[in-house]
Amino acid sequence: MLHWIQYIRGYVVIKVWGYSVERLLNLCGNHDILVWEIEDHGDYHTMHISIEGFFALKPLLKKTGTRAAILHRYGLPFFMSKMLARKIFVAGLFCCILFWSLTSRFIWDIRIEGNYALTEDVLLDYLKERGVHTAMKKNELEIESLEQALREDYDLITWTSAQLRGTTLLIRIKENDMPVYETEAPGEENKGVDLTAARDGVVTYIITRKGVPLAAKGQSVKAGDVLVSGAVPVYNEDGTVRRYQFVEADADITLQYGKNITIEEAVTYEEKLYTGETIGIPVLGVGEKSLSFRFLKIPYDYYDISEEKKQVQLLDHLYLPFYYGKRTVQEYEIAIKKHTDDEMKILLRERWDKIIVTLKEKGVQIAKKNVTIKKNDEKWVLNASLQLEEAAVKRRASRTKQVPQEESVQTEE
Repeated sequence: MLHWIQYIRGYVVIKVWGYSVERLLNLCGNHDILVWEIEDHGDYHTMHISIEGFFALKPLLKKTGTRAAILHRYGLPFFMSKMLARKIFVAGLFCCILFWSLTSRFIWDIRIEGNYALTEDVLLDYLKERGVHTAMKKNELEIESLEQALREDYDLITWTSAQLRGTTLLIRIKENDMPVYETEAPGEENKGVDLTAARDGVVTYIITRKGVPLAAKGQSVKAGDVLVSGAVPVYNEDGTVRRYQFVEADADITLQYGKNITIEEAVTYEEKLYTGETIGIPVLGVGEKSLSFRFLKIPYDYYDISEEKKQVQLLDHLYLPFYYGKRTVQEYEIAIKKHTDDEMKILLRERWDKIIVTLKEKGVQIAKKNVTIKKNDEKWVLNASLQLEEAAVKRRASRTKQVPQEESVQTEE
């Protein structure tokens, strides 16, 4: 701590020689002039002394017949005097600090963690729609409302956390592993929920746990038909409906429906043959704008462009709105080639397997399938007729109206 105080106030290293250096040191002690790190070099002494102490030393030097000279200067006062002599450097340092201070008030990087089903592009587009983007001011961001909006607008998101770290907005989310069914808001008259068909099909399985089943196994239904009603009737003694007791319908239902799939794959294809000729173009960017340092036309007929760009980062989470990198132009030639029969089978199989995997990920089962392949010199066509089964069910607020109280009373009379 004492060292920092001495540095802020400033001190010098002096060389003292003459008739009576010891008497000078005694007088410094009597006049409260602090000296430290005194070293004896035979013909002279060196010591450290504060700036104020050095100016107070002049009458004591005359009195003792000694002389003193400054060897080194240390401390903030000397540093500032040097900086003031370099006006351009000081101005640049001031502008740099000012720029850093101004840019640190904005968000220059957005990171999203914990997303699996929801892609980063989807979430970034959503943030832009809500006015959350790079180059926005930190004080304009309402973190609590953003967290709440993410949970409300995406049923898959069960937990959110948004925080600012330097110029980085870090958003952590947790997705729900359970399937989420689409549900309409209940009406004002009741809070019952019906189960309706999400598509046309035939009921192949139905087990009702809560509610009134309105469809049976083997029955054909259309999209929007009520399969299980959330309005449970309560009857009078004469068999008329006295009132409805509304519940949230709950059942396991499977619908079967047909679907035709067509996959076409051309026999001929274009292959890129890279010549090895490349052009490197330096790129600088500010925000979403970029500038490339090549002003002549690219001399290739066919080429690919790839770009590597990196954002300027000062600290771990402190980013600046500047980018630098390189744009690479690669020349290629186009060659027309044909797939062999084995290659065509592999291509069709890969596309067919992707469709099957996608169906299974959605919980769709294939009950029956009929696959045919037609081929000629131009293309191969795979036609598939499928019978699919899935829980194609939607939850909807019950539209059954409650029996008016007056009619109920008249029925009792």
